Amino acid sequence: MWETIFDKMLSRLVRDGELSVTYPDGKTRSYGSGGSYAAAVRIKDTDTLRKLCTAPDLGLGEAYMDERLTIENDDIEGLISLILSNSYHDVMPFWVRAMDRARFRLGNWITRNTPQMAQANVAHHYDISDDLYRLFLDEDMQYSCAYFYDPDISLEEAQIAKKAHIANKLQIEPGMRVLDIGCGWGGMALTLARDYGAKVTGVTLSENQLARAKMRAEEQGLSDLIDFRLQDYRLLDEPFDRIVSVGMLEHVGLPQYSVYFDKVSDLLARDGVALIHTIGRTGPPMAESKWMTRYIFPGGYVPSLSELAPAIENSGLWNLDLEVWRLHYAYTLRHWLRRFDANIEQVKKMYDARFIRMWRYYLTICFLSFELNRQAVFHFQLGHQRDAVPITRDYLYRRQDARKRQAAE
Repeated sequence: MWETIFDKMLSRLVRDGELSVTYPDGKTRSYGSGGSYAAAVRIKDTDTLRKLCTAPDLGLGEAYMDERLTIENDDIEGLISLILSNSYHDVMPFWVRAMDRARFRLGNWITRNTPQMAQANVAHHYDISDDLYRLFLDEDMQYSCAYFYDPDISLEEAQIAKKAHIANKLQIEPGMRVLDIGCGWGGMALTLARDYGAKVTGVTLSENQLARAKMRAEEQGLSDLIDFRLQDYRLLDEPFDRIVSVGMLEHVGLPQYSVYFDKVSDLLARDGVALIHTIGRTGPPMAESKWMTRYIFPGGYVPSLSELAPAIENSGLWNLDLEVWRLHYAYTLRHWLRRFDANIEQVKKMYDARFIRMWRYYLTICFLSFELNRQAVFHFQLGHQRDAVPITRDYLYRRQDARKRQAAE
């Protein structure tokens, strides 16, 4: 039965490209009329077929992790590219569409992210091992989208450019009190203190990241300028001249958007500027990947602009500028995967084969989501006053050019 259902699903789904499937009984069938993408897979058992029919997103990820579905030449990119290029929701069976709708309606409950849940969710992903992250991140351990002003620059150059671009948007001046919400391993806070003279408070829910950030501040002689804390942003009650948050809003959850932007509004000085950097959808809202929330980011959700706009509007903040980074994260993630693969022998000493397949699958589906789906990075520049920053973007590039000339001298 499940073979017949899966065969009908693929016959409707694969319109462009070609997919070859070898079923548990050894028979091979091809789908699609040819085109840009091609892949060949082998499915080892009927239970995997059932899961692929009833919950395709979760079933595919788990089957690949457990090697119950194998891909010719281990070409994950080719298979996922083929799937995403044929992502027509209307061709999926009615039960799959019904479950997706139900999960979307339950989004407020699934991503409610109370303080206790938020800390547990953060620990699931960020407290696994600094040694792993050091193998594929840049030297500053920036675990967020880099800024590729030229696609050919290195990952290190692009991450430095990201931090400089954000600092320019914030118009940081020496002595300013800056809040970094979700400070990670401290790279942004260290940069703003060391290079701009800011007094930075960084908050995180990861004990692992907190320890590393504090150690880095001490090593660089910046402990007097930076206060790293294990604290939920919702518990803060101090005023700040500037607020920055990079890659944290994706973990806030649907029901917390108003709480988040109201808190930014409350903490930000009347003439202050906030910069919120987040992954976002450029299409309508939809349910988050069940595989992603189970294995990688529990409680995570990538918001559409239409879901964020009401919370920003109701906070009373001006949206001073909105910049959309389109392919920057795809470039970043491809760098991460290449570095991960280049260090695979070291990874094997730390984790088993299932974890490695999970991590490669995660990085691959992420960069392809930015290349083939409706995902991008949003930069919200917010403030209480409409003239908190200049009324054109020219100042961003004048400041960058000035700093480059100063560095060259």
